[in-house]
Amino acid sequence: MQIQKIHHVAYRCKDAKQTVEWYGKYLNMNFILAIAENEVPSTHEPDPYMHVFLDAGGGNVLAF
Repeated sequence: MQIQKIHHVAYRCKDAKQTVEWYGKYLNMNFILAIAENEVPSTHEPDPYMHVFLDAGGGNVLAF
């Protein structure tokens, strides 16, 4: 089976705002969406986190 498309790839970052600004400025990747949660959805354990999504073109998304 050959991969046709990747929806998103996710990486860790220290500063989401700075990361979104850098990718927008230098790689012209537009901000799509941010999702913030205070717990792990599957276990409901406390774990505040945020996902930010950037348009990587061609229907692909880069997430941090």
